[in-house]
Amino acid sequence: MTADTKEMSFFGHLEELRKRLFRMAAAVILVAVVLFFYTEWIIDTVYIAMSKPNFITYRAFCKIGKLLDLQDTLCANEIKLQFQSIKMTGQFSTNIYFSFVGGIVLSFPYLFLQVWGFVKPGLKKNETSATKGIVLWASLLFLCGIFFGYFIIAPLTVQFFGNYTMSQDIMNIPTIGDYIGIITATTFWTGLLFELPVVIYILTKIGIVGPEFLRTYRKHAIVVVLILSAVITPPDFFSQIIVSIPILILYEISIFVSARTEKARIKSKA
Repeated sequence: MTADTKEMSFFGHLEELRKRLFRMAAAVILVAVVLFFYTEWIIDTVYIAMSKPNFITYRAFCKIGKLLDLQDTLCANEIKLQFQSIKMTGQFSTNIYFSFVGGIVLSFPYLFLQVWGFVKPGLKKNETSATKGIVLWASLLFLCGIFFGYFIIAPLTVQFFGNYTMSQDIMNIPTIGDYIGIITATTFWTGLLFELPVVIYILTKIGIVGPEFLRTYRKHAIVVVLILSAVITPPDFFSQIIVSIPILILYEISIFVSARTEKARIKSKA
């Protein structure tokens, strides 16, 4: 291969990357524009509804509590929240923010497909065959994380901080940007957190981590998970346990995925 061919190959990769980044940006912007035009419905149905006691999560926990003979222990109290916008551009900026993040969330399968489409040609044939369905699995895990973040973590956060007061004379009147930001960020980062098995799969594939490493540091991982749960949830034991369980399950799944991936990698080199 000549130097000119290498140079063309390098610029060819840059051109391919540019095209895929353009497609990704176009997809996010397109979805964000659609969400922008449905702002009022999204705000009322997706966000404001979470501050009401009849939100689906609160009703589900209330029914579970009664089935467990806990009476109204798990039932949501009235969340005394009022919203405000204290900046001239506050509502518009918030609108742009949740539309953009929503664009990323809804177009995630396409975004991952573009990233994988750029990486895939660099893989060997046996590696390509071993990664069939990775776009589907990555999308499903992300979607599960989004649902878990929105229907579990975010409502617990809103209920706890919405009702928390240092004095009865102090009212909780957050800005609408702060309220939407907490729900959006919590949901989005939980979705990314659920990508752990996919990340471990890729790291195992390129030889950075392995199942023995994950098993050796399992106890450390449990501590990290508990700390992470304490950070992203209200400071109560019940909420932290609810968040910790699926993350720990994902870690165990990651060990299983890593073991199978490493076995296949070693076999391909034999």
